[in-house]
Amino acid sequence: MLFTDRVSPCQRVESSLFGRVQLWIKRDDMLHPQVSGNKFRKLKYPLRALQGRAPHLVTMGGPWSNHLHALAHAAALYGYPATALVRGSAGMHSATLDDCRRLGMQVQFVSRIAYRQLRDDSEQWRLHLAAITERHVWLPEGGSAPSALRGVAELVGELPFVPDAVVVASGTGATLAGLVAGMRGRGRLFGVAALKNAGYLRTEIAALLQAAGYEDNRNYELLTDCHCGGYGKTTPALLQFCAQFSRETGIALEPVYTGKMLFALQQLARAGVFSAQEKVLAVHTGGLQGARGFADFI
Repeated sequence: MLFTDRVSPCQRVESSLFGRVQLWIKRDDMLHPQVSGNKFRKLKYPLRALQGRAPHLVTMGGPWSNHLHALAHAAALYGYPATALVRGSAGMHSATLDDCRRLGMQVQFVSRIAYRQLRDDSEQWRLHLAAITERHVWLPEGGSAPSALRGVAELVGELPFVPDAVVVASGTGATLAGLVAGMRGRGRLFGVAALKNAGYLRTEIAALLQAAGYEDNRNYELLTDCHCGGYGKTTPALLQFCAQFSRETGIALEPVYTGKMLFALQQLARAGVFSAQEKVLAVHTGGLQGARGFADFI
């Protein structure tokens, strides 16, 4: 069974990049070799609920999507057919999409306008399939269904201590929402938005917590100015930071999510947001697909 109860390591970060901050990192990149990081946690309960139904999974993502890559592996391991609605043009290739195709996932391209419509209306996916049966099951972008929060919330119970602050990358907001649920009002949480104009995620986070039956303790902050130019965008300073972090710690990064999150964490540390007495936890959400889109990355 794929989604057994796995526990990822939590290790102290020994690096010159964060000053006197007591920093640990939760290595969810080590949860599973293919169904990586927060995708493992977010898919755990939605896919468990489908056992015995022989579903045809339908989802959406970009050409370097960690979610698509993880779901393609999970579907192959379970023997489920899967279809991905991908933002792009017919004939587009990426290493991630090539892996998905090899694993049996059907890749169907949609325009940027259609992709935005899929985000806005969860029923729009039905317009893109030639035939729909009762077996077809929709999984939202990033696997960010309300039932996904339970798997993310379990991360907190695996920790050897209750952190004073938690910092995590945010794409759809579901991982941050799950951590808010798991922390149950304790500590402070910071979500580092990986894309521009991400203020709408505050509404998404609140809606996910409500739909999943968790209390919104409002002990979190969404940082929307640390995207380095937008989703998938980088700066020389970000790339240099990622390279130095990996050299000093031996931990692999990508510059789309976790690298950007740690870079923002460094800026928070330099601004004095964390005291020397506080225990700070960074969550490595895995999903190194983003690194494959940068030929010279690390």
